[in-house]
Amino acid sequence: MHTAKRVNQLPPYLFLALDQLVQKKRAEGHDIINLGIGDPDMPSAPAAVGALKRTVEDAITHRYPESLGSRRFRQAVADRYRDRFNVHLDRDSQVVALIGSKEGLAHLTWAYAEPGDLVLVPDPAYPVYAAQAEFAGATVYRLPLTQENHFLPNLAALDPAILSQAKLLWVNYPNNPTGAVAPRAFYEEAVSICRQYDILLCSDLAYADIGFEGYRPESVLSIPGADEVAIEFYSLSKSFNMTGWRVAAAVGRRSAVHALGQVKSHLDSGPFTVVQEAAVAVLQEDPDSFIRGLNTIYEKRRNLAVREIRAMGLLGEIPQSTFYLWFRTPSGMSSGQAASFFIEKADVALTPGSAYGAQGEGWLRLSLTVPFVTLDDALARMRQALLRHD
Repeated sequence: MHTAKRVNQLPPYLFLALDQLVQKKRAEGHDIINLGIGDPDMPSAPAAVGALKRTVEDAITHRYPESLGSRRFRQAVADRYRDRFNVHLDRDSQVVALIGSKEGLAHLTWAYAEPGDLVLVPDPAYPVYAAQAEFAGATVYRLPLTQENHFLPNLAALDPAILSQAKLLWVNYPNNPTGAVAPRAFYEEAVSICRQYDILLCSDLAYADIGFEGYRPESVLSIPGADEVAIEFYSLSKSFNMTGWRVAAAVGRRSAVHALGQVKSHLDSGPFTVVQEAAVAVLQEDPDSFIRGLNTIYEKRRNLAVREIRAMGLLGEIPQSTFYLWFRTPSGMSSGQAASFFIEKADVALTPGSAYGAQGEGWLRLSLTVPFVTLDDALARMRQALLRHD
């Protein structure tokens, strides 16, 4: 019995392959420090844990949740956008709950993309954007992100013929994997182009609350008129150390939120009500206080990594957001060779940039999601491995 062709066309999922390699090395007796996967190492926000303990005993929460999300959760998201971004959303028509952003990214693509359509995807990028477009039978058109252009796509240089065929444009700032941030002018240009060519602008705001030295990421929906052409994905995963809870929301353009909700109604029943109540508690109980503490920790780790990677002669740019460093491979090594070198010679797992697209070749991504002492150890191992290599 054969699987569908679409399954065979999908590449191995990047982080699954990396995790399998790490587990193999550990089984062989190696003390591997994994800096490859962006999964926060610190506990979830206490408000979430407390709310879960309170609500899980109530049997009413054990039943099917509302497919589009509870009104309390959707209102809490709308309130967060009002307070954080000065963006005013209608709870009932502009917010839909997600079982994590990844699920929403996939289902939105299925709602819009079909054979013959182009989906504009940055390169390098989180692999899910391209994989889901291909899964839906659409054609992926890659937009190079280069250091010379501050890892922003050059939208003005796009051929009108390409824009005329495009159905979706994906943007992700603060950016994974590069750590780049987008100025307001970039969002203004993206909104203008998407309005002109009737393209749905899809903003993945996974790192909405991570920022250093006073930097605070913006929402594309803060641009006037953006809610007519844009849908944005806001997740609690990175902001509140809740990756395993699987709770997020898609907000913005009413017809896009409705279409996503339609697809989801045939595929899932929404996040577990207890998890939604935990999310409500987090969003209502002084979320910025928790975020400030989190950013202080990540900034300290970032500064350590910047200093050490710079001493190795590999640093690209110092990130203002995310918990990643995006840096050049040692001279003469491809991304894959460099990743293999560090795991074999330093027992440190990094992510090869080429896993995020052709433009990621020659780069590595390091995640700051380990304790300071562990990160210091990993960087020392990398430095010593390079000295021995030289």
